[in-house]
Amino acid sequence: MESRNIVVERFPHQPVSKGRTELVERKGVGHPDSIADGIAEAVSQALSKAYMAGCEGEILHHNVDQDEVSGGQSRPIFGGGDILEPPYVLLLGRAVDEAVYPSGRRVRFPVRQAAIEAARGYLRQHFHDPELVRDSGIDLVESIIVDCRVGKGSQDLLRNFQRKDGSCRTDRAEGSCRPANDTSFGVGFAPLTETERLVLNIERYINGEMKSRDGIKASGKDVKVMAARDGNQVTLTIACAMLSFRLASAAEYRNTMDQMKSLIVDRAKEYTEHDVEVIINHADDWSSEESSDYYLTVSGLSAENGDDGSVGRGNRVNGLITPYRPMSMEAAAGKNPVTHVGKLYNILANRIANEISTEAGEEISEVHVRLLSQIGSPIDHPELASVELWAEDEAIYRKWQARAWEITNLQLEKIEDLTQQIVYGQIAVF
Repeated sequence: MESRNIVVERFPHQPVSKGRTELVERKGVGHPDSIADGIAEAVSQALSKAYMAGCEGEILHHNVDQDEVSGGQSRPIFGGGDILEPPYVLLLGRAVDEAVYPSGRRVRFPVRQAAIEAARGYLRQHFHDPELVRDSGIDLVESIIVDCRVGKGSQDLLRNFQRKDGSCRTDRAEGSCRPANDTSFGVGFAPLTETERLVLNIERYINGEMKSRDGIKASGKDVKVMAARDGNQVTLTIACAMLSFRLASAAEYRNTMDQMKSLIVDRAKEYTEHDVEVIINHADDWSSEESSDYYLTVSGLSAENGDDGSVGRGNRVNGLITPYRPMSMEAAAGKNPVTHVGKLYNILANRIANEISTEAGEEISEVHVRLLSQIGSPIDHPELASVELWAEDEAIYRKWQARAWEITNLQLEKIEDLTQQIVYGQIAVF
């Protein structure tokens, strides 16, 4: 078998961490774009499990990566509020709804029902707050409208198996394999810079320990963290939807903002030595006593009041949006975990980059990985696997060049292992 087309080069530019400026963003779990991603991935996982149960472990073709979240209307006021019109979620994509065996046996799959149940299950798991429902009498999660327009399809298992065994053979590889379903690319990099780690962990803190340990119960789950670094100064601009039922007045809101800022500044010291300035809900008018002049929500989600979301418009598979780094525009969430390189290659590229970076340590400051598929070719044999290493000198680069090739090759050999890990939620895709 001919060797995989893996090219390892020395990174020709200065690492991001050594540059003067840097921008990094993360959208939290409650951001409308993240809600769309989370629902899409939950639907894909549910369909994959249903297919495996009904087809002897086989996952049939599906791509449900076109979900849309359309914001509703609400009227939050200090100490209360109402949901006037709930958000609307539209599930889109394609999924096989029938398998036909050579014997003539047919297995039907209630795709739309399964998709709606998966979407509602995801919403309940991540956004149902029994205490808030008790205090407000409003249950936004149960009132959200979920509509499914996933297209029907059909699949003959025998032909599917034959296609895997035959048409994916190329002059570079022989034997059975999974054929890529698209000509596309995936991108990954490592390690994260201080600024990237800061953004990732501050969002997790706001949506985690800041509520559970530090007692800030008035913060909602719709959080966005944007970092701008200029030299050693980092400005964190944070948008955090606040819960109207847990804030009685503008004065209490402002006091809560001060507490949050102090807590976040302290937590930031764990992730960076840079000077960090924290700005929360920058559009608020602190001179006003009116609820409409503050970022108030009934549910903690901006989707309750006109903020829309789409799959793929938010975080990449490493959980960040990084304009100073190589990025793919692919929406990983909702794509099938078997042959869709838009999902597999972005996950694998990050895994390769992290393994090389971890093993090389400080000798390699930055790793970039780009994997390009060719439709119909084996997913473990990309058209091109590009690996770039940043090293202080040529000798260090040469020391790691062969090992980087080897790590990339071994990870490509194991690419099909990703499928089960994705299906069972062991790999995050946003």
